[in-house]
Amino acid sequence: MRAKLSVVMPTLNAAHGLARSLPALAEGLDAGLIRELVISDGGSTDATLRIAEEAGALVVSGPASRGGQLRRGVAASAGEWLLVLHADTVLPPGWADMVQVQMQSGKPAYFNIRFDTAGLAPSLVAGWANLRARIFHLPYGDQGLLMSRSDHDAVGGFPDIPLMEDVAMARALGARLQGLPGHVTTSAARYVRDGWLRRGARNLSLLLGYLMGADPERLARRY
Repeated sequence: MRAKLSVVMPTLNAAHGLARSLPALAEGLDAGLIRELVISDGGSTDATLRIAEEAGALVVSGPASRGGQLRRGVAASAGEWLLVLHADTVLPPGWADMVQVQMQSGKPAYFNIRFDTAGLAPSLVAGWANLRARIFHLPYGDQGLLMSRSDHDAVGGFPDIPLMEDVAMARALGARLQGLPGHVTTSAARYVRDGWLRRGARNLSLLLGYLMGADPERLARRY
């Protein structure tokens, strides 16, 4: 039986993230779950493309825009199911079993999230993200999005926008989105650099702006 899952990652100078996230995919390969890894690059100048090629990924390239990159990545993939991951998102042990069970249900899903650093601020920010996903069905892309190709196609795929493409997809999938039991781990580098309160407030402001109809291009410049 042919493996059903295509893993799609948008990248832009993501060498450091790939070095952490790609090893976790081995579990899916060992389980016969992953059909292919598609790296959709937006013009990296670091070692991203070299790492992707060494990992055996199918690489597609084009302008830097997460929505556009995901559209190209999905178009290049062939699996019946899609797992869309950010390059700095590390899947948890046991993820392959969780995904296979979810695929049997036929419903789209996301993982809960935690950061790669400890403390009160990371716990609070991750807790809010998980609560938002559970109550409002609005996970972000760094939580991973699992969906069947038929669901993806039925809602028109990811919009070609530079930011909030993950929120747009989550809104399109709606209440069918389910939370998987595991926690992915994502980088806290941007929060550490900008400050947890400042970055968290900015992300919330961007989300509310998008939900109120703001232009994603303008939001991306603020991001």
